Amino acid sequence: MKLKKILFSIAISLFIFVGCKNETKKETLAVNKQNVTLAISGMTCEIGCAKTIQSKLSKKEGVLDAKVVFTDSIANIAFDANTTSKEDLMAFVSGIAGGDLYKASIADNEKVAHTCKVNCKDTCKKNGIIKEKACCSKNEHGTTFCKKDCKMACCADKESA
Repeated sequence: MKLKKILFSIAISLFIFVGCKNETKKETLAVNKQNVTLAISGMTCEIGCAKTIQSKLSKKEGVLDAKVVFTDSIANIAFDANTTSKEDLMAFVSGIAGGDLYKASIADNEKVAHTCKVNCKDTCKKNGIIKEKACCSKNEHGTTFCKKDCKMACCADKESA
């Protein structure tokens, strides 16, 4: 009889424990993917600075992809706008290493754009586009890039401003 009461008590306890479980489904929003290019000042080396910033950005909540290009002093970041913002990303990068080393700002797309596809520069030359109005140009680090108003097919991967 005593064993029966113990088993009955355990069964009731388990029923209450399982029955009272609060099941709230977390509503997930669709990813609102946006891109931002940040200009980062203060980087002095590729391994210690650029890789550290890229690693920390990649682990940040809401960041879908992060690429830091040391030679251009930029970070190309794809992020979920439902989770984070451009301003939050700038503050995050500026706060790395105690906030004393790096300063991030939204890059000027006229100077820092996506790099040209493989033969874009040659395509621009072939079509007789003069240097002042060229779709492809070089920044101060020697990287060829597409200007935001270029309509050439080879520049189709650039960000529009």
